Amino acid sequence: MSKDRSAKIPTPQPVRGTQDMLGDSADRFAHVVSTFERVRRLYGFKRVEVPVIEPTAVFARSLGETTDVVSKEMYSFDDRGGESITLRPEFTAGIARAFITNGWQQFAPLKVATHGPLFRYERPQKGRYRQFHQLDAEVVGSDSPLADAELLVFADQLLKELGIAEGVTLTLNTLGDGDSREAWRAALVEHFESHRDGLSEDSLARLDKNPLRILDSKDPRDRPIADSAPDIDTFLTSEAQDFFGAVTSALDAAGVAWVRNARLVRGLDYYRHTAFEFVTDRLGAQGTVIGGGRYDGLIEMLGGNATAAVGWAGGIERLAMLLDADAVDSRLDAVIAVEDDAMFDLAMRGLRLLRENRLAADIVATGSPRKRFDKAAKIGARALLSISLRNGVPYTNAKTDGSGVAAQAEALFRSIG
Repeated sequence: MSKDRSAKIPTPQPVRGTQDMLGDSADRFAHVVSTFERVRRLYGFKRVEVPVIEPTAVFARSLGETTDVVSKEMYSFDDRGGESITLRPEFTAGIARAFITNGWQQFAPLKVATHGPLFRYERPQKGRYRQFHQLDAEVVGSDSPLADAELLVFADQLLKELGIAEGVTLTLNTLGDGDSREAWRAALVEHFESHRDGLSEDSLARLDKNPLRILDSKDPRDRPIADSAPDIDTFLTSEAQDFFGAVTSALDAAGVAWVRNARLVRGLDYYRHTAFEFVTDRLGAQGTVIGGGRYDGLIEMLGGNATAAVGWAGGIERLAMLLDADAVDSRLDAVIAVEDDAMFDLAMRGLRLLRENRLAADIVATGSPRKRFDKAAKIGARALLSISLRNGVPYTNAKTDGSGVAAQAEALFRSIG
């Protein structure tokens, strides 16, 4: 039986929760990344790259077997050798693994930064995707509160350089040292046990293994119980108080505004001391744009020596959504219209000269010569440069927006004639 050649082959659709970017969305994305790269160099953070895939144990140990990320959201599969592999859902665990396996202890304290795609199987919504992208900055091997402060100043400057600091608030808390946290945890368990009958099913499940997470429950049944729970401040040791005081003092000295949120927590046991989030009300439910904290126990949990560390991550898509409409100027510096084919070689010399002088430039040299100028004009570059023949002599013309860059492009282009 012959195939119906008229039958249209169905076009594959993108995987749900992924995105294709072109034009404005891609320009915003690139602007966030390039700004991050510029600022991280100002702070002396080295670029680091870690694999997109890791052994599943890296995340199962670091994120906790009982967390939603591990139990419901990770993209895990067995490879052909039978090893369980996971697409990374976050950066920190992979960087911690790399720190151990590559012997990077010799470089401690190590300041590193990276960015790239991450993967979580969750319900797609505004600012949240199944393949999403984050910026990440970590200081590994420093137990100084100044490391926490530097990361926060770094994040604050990044938001200002992006022009989105207005309306974004740094919320800050301390989880105390190990003794503080254990005492607080015991008090929380006692409090929640006494109100067990009023807790939601999710909070009851967390009570035994992750009681701190009940404090940030969004279930209305939990809120009165969580709001009446004891604060960490009652249980802070003098050392923990001094640590938090040093962080906040450094932030004040650097001019970084912050507010205390005594209910901001990190549920996993390896978190210590500083926990923070930069939040906004401009993105609806997805209000956190940068978040992080100190995780002094993670590297030991992954099999390394006890190593202090602190870091943060920020969603590139969310940061890009906050950019003003005119924040990203992706215009070319110059476009050349070749209005006579005999001038093509000369125009190519001009194009190369512009680019060698770090000017973004392109050329229009196809189609009807009479329409090339109009076609080039529609591109909207800072300088519109044309070249043609008049009485057998090369003739150049320029229309610019009056900017210094456009004037530079015009001068360079005219120099080839």
